[in-house]
Amino acid sequence: MTTKVIKLSPKNPDPKAIANAVDVLKSGGLVCFPTETVYGLGADSFNVPAIQRLFEAKQRPSDNPLIVHVGDFREVSLFAGDIPPKAKTLAGQFWPGPLTLVLQGKETVPDIVRAALRTVALRVPNHAVALALIREFGSGVVAPSANLSGRPSPTTAAHVLDDLRGKVDLILDAGSTEIGIESTVLDVTVDPPVILREGGLTREQIEQMIGPVRSTDSMELLKRSPGTRHRHYAPRAKLMIVGSTMEIESIAKSGKKIGVIFHSFEPSSFEAKNARKLGADVKKFAHDIFDAIRELDEKGVDVILVEQVKERGIGVAVMQRLRKGEE
Repeated sequence: MTTKVIKLSPKNPDPKAIANAVDVLKSGGLVCFPTETVYGLGADSFNVPAIQRLFEAKQRPSDNPLIVHVGDFREVSLFAGDIPPKAKTLAGQFWPGPLTLVLQGKETVPDIVRAALRTVALRVPNHAVALALIREFGSGVVAPSANLSGRPSPTTAAHVLDDLRGKVDLILDAGSTEIGIESTVLDVTVDPPVILREGGLTREQIEQMIGPVRSTDSMELLKRSPGTRHRHYAPRAKLMIVGSTMEIESIAKSGKKIGVIFHSFEPSSFEAKNARKLGADVKKFAHDIFDAIRELDEKGVDVILVEQVKERGIGVAVMQRLRKGEE
């Protein structure tokens, strides 16, 4: 298969390019497109053969549910039955945006989308290209991250090509994504709601709107969200979180070729050519982390050492991703 790439404006996407992408989706094809979080691999949410192709292209485990991306809140009723008041409040405040809500799913939603669960995950992305595509398509689009399963998430079209060239029909290239890590997944079928996956919307922002939410280690709940159980966000090299230059020096003495991603260290103790400094601001760090991991991986290092960030705000999601990448 030849993968076509169309470049377009992230703010004012060409209607002809969007129409082209819609035609691909309606014919059962796969379209990769940017959201504000990461690039997604899109398929018609009711076309089971297309979704099976998506799973094959990503090499995605079949028990990993998909997130359905819709154009606005009104479309939620196509996929979900009971919509709790807290879900409506959150959608009214944070949609479009980096929040996925887990709701009771309708039986009309294919099992392959829900991983045979009773729940379904939904969100409205906050990106002009994604919204134009979904709204022109006229129905939900399932869209996991547009990468091979287990690999670092894609924040540019180049990342998508690295993983999925020849496996997808079309890539809409609108530059780098804004946030750089996936959406927060919140299960609102229980009360208090449960954060299944940390992401681009912080716990503090959610609690300001609906009061306390909780975390969980229950596999019965975690399996309702992608990114919680299987290996994710991992490069080919071994990924390790470090907290000091002493740790870097110790690992470097092993003779392995190391790469370093840091924000506060003094780089004198490691090779600059295999190091990348990210901004001290945790939002900037989150935006750049997957790109930096992929860059060092391409240099053929044996180990990628990443300086830890403080676990507050979006830093919680960053550290969750890094720990999954260590597994």
